[in-house]
Parts: sequence; C-alpha cells; structure tokens
Amino acid sequence: MPELHITSEHIDALATTADSAGRIRLYKEVLEEARQQQRRQFEQGLDAASLTRLRADSIDSVLKHAWQNLVTQQQTDDVPALVAVGGYGRAELHPGSDIDIMLLLPGDDDVPWRERLTAFLTLLWDIGLDVGQSVRSLRDCIEQAEADITVATNLMEARLLSGSQELFDHMRTAVDAEHIWPSRDFFAAKWQEQIARHNRFNDTAYNLEPNIKEGPGGLRDIQMIGWVAKRHFGAETLRDLIRHDFLTEEEYQLLTHHQEFLWRIRFALHFLTNRREDRLLFDYQREIAEQFGFTDEKHQLGVEKFMKQYYRSVSELSRLNEMLLQLFQEAILYADEPGEPTVINKRFQSRKGFIEVVNENVFKRYPFALLEIFLLLEQHPELKGVRAETIRLIRAHHYLIDDDFRNDLRCRSLFMEIIRQPQGVTHELRRMHKYGILGAYLPVFARIIGQMQYDLFHVYTVDEHTLFVVRNLRRMTVPEFSHELPHCSEIIRRIPKPELLYIAGLFHDIAKGRGGDHSELGARDAIDFCHQHGLSEYDTNIVAWLVNQHLLMSRVSQREDISDPEIINRFADTVGNRDRLDYLYLLTVADMRATSPDVWNSWKGSLLRELYDNTRKALRKRLASIDDEEVARDIRQQALARIKDAVDAAELNALWDELSDDYFLRYSVNEIVNHALAILHEDSHNLPLILIHDAIDYGGSEIFIYTITRKGLFAAITSVLDQLGLSIVDARIIRSSKNHSFDSYIVLEQDGTRITPGRRTEEIYQTLRDALTRDIIGGFEVTRRLPRQHKHFDVETQVNFDTDTRNMHTVMEVITADRPGLLAAVGEVLQRNNIRLHTARITTFGLRAEDLFYITDDNDNPLSNAQQKDLAEAVIKQLND
Repeated sequence: MPELHITSEHIDALATTADSAGRIRLYKEVLEEARQQQRRQFEQGLDAASLTRLRADSIDSVLKHAWQNLVTQQQTDDVPALVAVGGYGRAELHPGSDIDIMLLLPGDDDVPWRERLTAFLTLLWDIGLDVGQSVRSLRDCIEQAEADITVATNLMEARLLSGSQELFDHMRTAVDAEHIWPSRDFFAAKWQEQIARHNRFNDTAYNLEPNIKEGPGGLRDIQMIGWVAKRHFGAETLRDLIRHDFLTEEEYQLLTHHQEFLWRIRFALHFLTNRREDRLLFDYQREIAEQFGFTDEKHQLGVEKFMKQYYRSVSELSRLNEMLLQLFQEAILYADEPGEPTVINKRFQSRKGFIEVVNENVFKRYPFALLEIFLLLEQHPELKGVRAETIRLIRAHHYLIDDDFRNDLRCRSLFMEIIRQPQGVTHELRRMHKYGILGAYLPVFARIIGQMQYDLFHVYTVDEHTLFVVRNLRRMTVPEFSHELPHCSEIIRRIPKPELLYIAGLFHDIAKGRGGDHSELGARDAIDFCHQHGLSEYDTNIVAWLVNQHLLMSRVSQREDISDPEIINRFADTVGNRDRLDYLYLLTVADMRATSPDVWNSWKGSLLRELYDNTRKALRKRLASIDDEEVARDIRQQALARIKDAVDAAELNALWDELSDDYFLRYSVNEIVNHALAILHEDSHNLPLILIHDAIDYGGSEIFIYTITRKGLFAAITSVLDQLGLSIVDARIIRSSKNHSFDSYIVLEQDGTRITPGRRTEEIYQTLRDALTRDIIGGFEVTRRLPRQHKHFDVETQVNFDTDTRNMHTVMEVITADRPGLLAAVGEVLQRNNIRLHTARITTFGLRAEDLFYITDDNDNPLSNAQQKDLAEAVIKQLND
C-alpha cells in the first residue's frame, strides 16, 4: 500500500507559499488525503497493525517538515529534539489518537527557543492536530520521571522525530532502569496501576458498553505487558518475549490476533465518530457489527454475535495478561526469594507461595489433575496462586477434557468436591473459567461464554452473570458479609445442602440464547449433570425445580397482590415445602442482585421478604379466605383503640365513614392511625396534606397525599414525581364518598435509595404542593431526558387484561419502553376514559416497563370486553404517538 508523506510537490508548494493561511491549507490537505486513504485501506481490509504505522508515518512527515522549517531552520548544533512519546512513540496511531510529543531542550533555559517552539505548536493546532505536548530539559525529564511513573512510561517509549540525536540518547540513558524506576519497582507500580484501573470497571471485561482500551482485557493490558518487558528485558517488541522464553510462538500469535481485532474495532469507532472514542457504546455496536459482517439469525442478533466475539477476545487477552504478569512476578518480584519447593502431593508442590506441577508431564499422565489443582487451591488458602508455567500447561492440556474425562469417576468426584468446599468456591470457579477449564468440563457452560443479551436489564454476559450468582450465594455464608443480607445469611445456615444452590446457580441461565424456554431447557441440562455426578433423585429434583422456577418468586412478588391469601396459597402449592421455599428465596435474591447494579433495591427486597414470610405461614397452616368486611372491621377497631384518646371520636368516625373497606384492607393499623392524626389536625382549607417519610416495611419512601379529588390528579402527581427524578414502584389510590383522595406512592431515588430527609424532602413537598394548589392541575411536562442508551432498543407496546376476582378489579398490564412521563401518560388516558385507578404496581427491567394497573369503571365495576378494547387502543395510541 502506498504511504502518504510530505512529497517534493508539497515541499515546492510550501516553499512558494508565503502566507501562513496558505501553508495551513496545504498541511491540512496532506493530512486529509492521508486520512481518506487510510479510511479506504481500512475498508479494503488492510490489517490494523499496518494502518497504525501508516497513520504515524503520515503525522511524522508533517511534524518533521514543520519542525525543520519553524524550529531548527537548518541549524544543527545545540538544537532541541522533537520526540514522539506514548502511543505515538510506539508508532501506533489510530485516527482519533492523541499525538503526544515532547520538545526536548538542549539546556535548562527555553528563552532562546520560545518563539520558534510557540510558532511550531500554534501551527499544529491551526492545522487541526490534537496534540498533547510537553517542553522539558534533560533535568526536567529526570525529575518528572522519578516523581511520576506515567512520565517514566511515556519516556520509555520515546522515538526521535527530528533534532539532536545526541540529546535524545542522553535522555534515554538518564531515565532507563539503571538510573530510575528499576524493573522491580516499575513492575510493582504498574501492577497496582492495572489493579486500580480494572477496579474502575468492576474488575470485569463483560460490561454492556465496554471500554476497549482501558477495560480488563483491553488494549491497555497488552501495553502493560510491553512496558514491563521493555523495562526488564529491554525488549523492543512483544515478539522479543519469545526469545526470553516468556511467550511461546503460539501465544504470541494468539495475542497479536486478538490485538488486531480490538485495533480494528478502535479504527471503526474513530472513523464512525470522527474523534477519539474508546467506548463501545450501544450507539455504535449495531453499525460496527454490520461493518464486520455479522448478520441477524433466528435466535441471535448480529450485534450479539459481534459482542460475543469481542468478549471472547478480551477474555483470552485477560488470561494471557494474567499468565505473563505472573511470569514477571516470579522473575522480578520473587527472584531473590528461596525457591525450594514444598511437596503438596505426588503431582503438585508449592514454590514461593504458588502451586505448580512437579513436572511438565503431570497433566498428560494424570488428566484428572486438571481439576485437582483447583481443589488444592481451595484446601490451601495460604497459596497465592498458580505459577505461570503451570497456567501455560493447563491451557496446553485442554484437549484432554473429553467425554472420557467427564465420565471418569475421579473427575466427577473432584468437581463435586470443588463445589462442596467451605471456602474458595467462587474464587476457584472464576479461575477455572479464566483458564478455560470450566467451559471445557461443562460444554453447556461453554455455549454461554461471551453470550450477551442486547438489552439494558442484563448488564453482564450470561457466563459472568452466572458466576456473580454463585458469588452472591457464597457471600451469604461468609460471616463478615452477614450484615449485607442478614435474613439470607440466617436462612442459608440452616439449608441442608448448600451445594444444590450453587449447582442451580450454575445452571439457571445455562440455556440462554438457544431459543425456547431457557428455564425448561436448563432444568433438563441440570438433571443430566446431577445424574452424571451421582446426586440422589431427591436432590436432582430440587436442583431441576429451582432452575425451572428460578423466575417465579420475583414475578409473583412484583406483579401480584401478595397480601391476597389466594395468591399466597397458590404460590405455596407450587413451592410445596419450607426447604424449597428457602432454596428458591436465596436463589432469587442472588439472581436479582447479579443481574445489574441497578436492578436490586430495598423495595424489591421488601417484596421478596413479604412473599417469603407470608408463604412460610401458609406452609405451616394454609391461609383462610376470611371475609373482607370482617377483616376491615377488625383493623378499624384496632386503629380506634390506638387513637381514641388523641382525637375527637365524632370527627374520627366521620372521616372513616367516608371510606370503603378497601382502605382498611390496604393500609396497616400504623398507617391508618398516622393518616387520621395528620388529617384531623390539619386545617381542611389547607389541603393538600402531604406526608413524606421512610416506609421501611416497603423498602422505600412513602409520599401520602390527602386532597380533594380532581380530574387528572394521578397524572399530575406522577408527572411531578417523575420530573423530580423519583421512581414510583407502587401506588395505592383510594377515593372517599365525600370526594377526598387518600393516595400513597412508594418511591425511590434514581440510585435505588430512599429520600434523604432535609432539603430533598422539602423540595419534593414544595413542588408537589405548588402543583396541586393550582386552580387547574395537569399539563405538566416532564422534561427529564430519555437516557442515551434507550434510543437503541425497540419495545413494542402491549396492553393485556386480567381480572382480580377477589377485589372485582380489572388488571391492565402495560408493556412498553420505559420513558420519562410514562405513568402520567397512562393516567391521562384513564382520566379521559373515566376509568378509576385503585392500585398500580410498577416494574422496570432495564428499558422495558411492565406495569400493572388495577382499575374499574366510574361505578366501581370491572371493565367489559368492549371497554377493555377501547382502553387498550387509547393507551397504545397515547404511548406510540
């Protein structure tokens, strides 16, 4: 492929162009020609490694020409040096990469060169180059590199573009490992730097919108290997590590193959956005997937296939990074420690705190040792990890894990022992996954490695989510974490076989991406596993039932009336006994907490706890269907006994006589007492009455509003709360016979926390009061912006109906894309159609809202089929407009 430089024609043109504007135009033309040529070469399939060099070459030619004309001006003695540093120093430039340069002064005084250097830098900015520059003397280089490892790293990759070679060589010598940052200190600092960087990404490469440069397994991890190799060995390229026996030829090819894939993605991102962009956002994933030739199939989108290849690439790079850093650790940090091995058994030994095979033929002679090593790591917590050469041997012997291996009683027993250990289970399952052993041993697990779900609800790949579930279950057993979920920690201590939970966790999503019901398909895989590993029929049935029903408890708790004895009895019939209830509750909590940092909140936790507690009671003694009128009368009597000395009895009875039994059935005695005290002590001319307080039993904050019933009240309230950034998770709407509204909204802040008392509470109170004291309420516009990611997903609006026979309500289910103002929009439709809203249950899965509205007509009767049809059409029209 031809390269674009400053040619003789360009030089002649620049020489004859006296005005600066003309020079700037010519430089810009050269750069634009180079950029367009590189775009064509990229589209024609030229490898990214060549493209990065060509990009650097074209920038080199411009900078050198400008430097020689504006700075050195034919002078050869005591001139500054123009030095490329960082990625530009490595000659690895992507279209949007920063162009990092250092202007190295021949002395400590920059005054003689200040005017020329300023002119040079001004030109670079004028021609549109994104330059990061530093001006340093030799003394500055030494002092700044000693103080900051980032500077030392940049200078280590320095490349002379123009100017004094002697000055440049002095600088390279002054900042090498013999003078500052010896390789031991350099490696330790860079290792900690990588750990901190990985932590910023939750130590996982499997984020929905990954950073391909900085994230775990990304390009920075490859650079990390190169920096350490350069500092310790003086290696100029990664290939040099083969000569030092730190990389095999196969590993080098693997590393460069995956680097090439990431580089091509980065090139595509930069061309697509016309800027430096290293985040693989939803905005770009589909288009890049299409550019790379990934197409949709029946059960898998093209973008999902593309992201699966991405996740597998960064996973492989993470493994190589870990192995090589382990080798560096042994060669650099532990080189001077005594190296005599300590025998563990006849196949393994410990050296310098790391486990290793006693010889390179161990796995070939004893294939089961591929599992045994992970059991030994669990049983010997004093071990710091696996020696790099043993990691390499594990990777090299994957092929031994075949059907004969899986059917070997020793291997099956070892795997179950790994699952049953009292400590280290999560850590070693993750290590098995990272080394490729878990997927090799469980082929069904291998199918979900890197499997993403293109939505905003599941923020991790299926394999990563699965291991998070197991981690969450294990965490419940660890005393130091018992404060996080004390109820779960108490339950898990009494379940008979925790390993059944871990197996269910491994298999609950194992069939994702195959088509069909993944719960049913996963249950069949779980049965096969249990039979193969010698579990009893009783235990097998528990595991299979858990996998098959793992979504049941979250669905019932969030979408049904769990105060209804009929609902509880039906759920209890499905569960059958307390052991299964305990298992299912723990699995549900672990699953929800592993789906996304935003999915779990105290509200959902309170719903699950309420369902669990009610079901335990039902299992002890089936809940009877008690007459509602009798229950309401009993609750009213309890409330009266609590409050009779604090209020006027006649006023209290007048207030309560306005209300139907529904009010007393849907509020607790404490809530009824608090409402009555506040209402009777409030000036009736000062409505609305607004109470905001923690609702601990509901896992959120409650906003209670007592006011005159007016059209559009629900729409107005929900609009205000939405605009305030509050998530409504539950709404109870009571209308009295004297036209008063007794409305409660359970809300959470956007981060899933309760409302903070003080300014925030006052802001909410005042905003609601201002909105509800207007002569005409309604017309509130929710101006909160739709999150950027939502525009890349389509959720078809659906409206379904059912009947709540106990309460004689119609249940309207609305499935649609979540958005600001959604509840207000539904409320407006209900108002226009003279529909009364009694309760709303709000559930959001990423961008998908699945909300339930318990409604009647204006006469408190369930909706007819014709009314349902008209209402569905109106809701769909409102939400789709």
